[in-house]
Amino acid sequence: MTQLLNLKIWKPDSLPSDLFNRPQAGFSKETIKLRENINSIICDVRTIGDQALIKYTKEFDKISLSSKTLSVVNSEIRNAYRKVDDDQISALISMKKRVEKIEQLFLERINVVNEENGIRISRLFRPLQSVGCYVPGGEAAYPSTLIMTVVPAKIAGVPRIIVCSPPTCNGSIDPLTLVAADVCNIDEIYRIGGVQAIAAMAYGTESIKPVRKIVGPGNKYVTEAKLLVSDNVAIDMPAGPSEIVILADETANPKLVAFDMVAQAEHGSDSIVGLITTSLDLAESVIENIEKILPSISRRDFVLEAISNHGFIIFCETMNEAIDVSNEFAPEHLEIIAWISQEIAERIESAGLVLLGEFTPASASDYCLGTNHVLPTGGYSHTFSGLSVLDFVRTINFVECSKDALQRMSSDIDSLTKAENLPNHFLAVKERFNHGKSE
Repeated sequence: MTQLLNLKIWKPDSLPSDLFNRPQAGFSKETIKLRENINSIICDVRTIGDQALIKYTKEFDKISLSSKTLSVVNSEIRNAYRKVDDDQISALISMKKRVEKIEQLFLERINVVNEENGIRISRLFRPLQSVGCYVPGGEAAYPSTLIMTVVPAKIAGVPRIIVCSPPTCNGSIDPLTLVAADVCNIDEIYRIGGVQAIAAMAYGTESIKPVRKIVGPGNKYVTEAKLLVSDNVAIDMPAGPSEIVILADETANPKLVAFDMVAQAEHGSDSIVGLITTSLDLAESVIENIEKILPSISRRDFVLEAISNHGFIIFCETMNEAIDVSNEFAPEHLEIIAWISQEIAERIESAGLVLLGEFTPASASDYCLGTNHVLPTGGYSHTFSGLSVLDFVRTINFVECSKDALQRMSSDIDSLTKAENLPNHFLAVKERFNHGKSE
């Protein structure tokens, strides 16, 4: 197993030049070809609507659909309940309640009203009118992602929420995903995935009305499609392969660190898993533990490929250096397992989600802690936040000014309108005080 696992220990000054350059950029021939193919699918959906959805679902998912079977019907949801365990339903409901509580508390605290010197400003939030939630599917099932995307939209008050998810090999959507949709009171569900689903939500077809915003993770095709339609419809964030970085000192348990890296790696062979540590002993012990774990786990091929191709360990001389490396990398998930975890956390500037202590694994945050697991990847946490109720609202300022307040600031308005050569702006103010006077 040692020969199969390719996991090196690096120092910050010897890192591969492309380690921090994860977002797919650019202008490579492969990327340009990918975009051309995706744009072709999008154009087909815009042009021929449902027929394009049917065509590409047949081509990519090997499922034959018609316009009448694009949408999931109530009988399928009733049947889905017969195929899942009560424990699974209970777990979904618990997850939903935790996410609802956090998002509701957040929403209650963000309306602002200020009244001072005759000016009243209210900054209030209004929901988007429609949202499309993309839930990955096909060979895997992600009912948890449905909860994470739909619940914040519900709390925000979005009146129309639709879900698109790829069909399984028998033409249905995963039953637990359907149950999750029902638990969240979603009644507009479509069995389409990939680029064609993003295009349908962005531009609409005969069967699917377009939405104002598209949220949810997906593979590189879905991500690129979201970027391509973002000129016409809002999206949440670019998202790539799942990531974890564990920032640890010598007090960390190497076996737990190894299990957390393995758990993240099973998302797929392109998952990114890393350890940044101030302990060379810990680094070496983590490698040994991963080697011991690998032979007995399921999804071993995914894990081995992810860790060998996209895994890394960085040994830093000081915790200050380790924090700097982590901030530069800007991971999706950052676990901090160290003696001074809280002090380290206060210096973290870029991460999708920060998890403190050995009893706060990313695996728990994916399901049950109440935080959202739709997070920025690929270094995008430098500029993006995780999905929340804020993604489903807009702010509107409501302002009311008294006559006295307007008069007090009229000289400032006069000065600024003259500076910007907009004299009629000031006349619109001045006239309010001339009203009723003789000419």
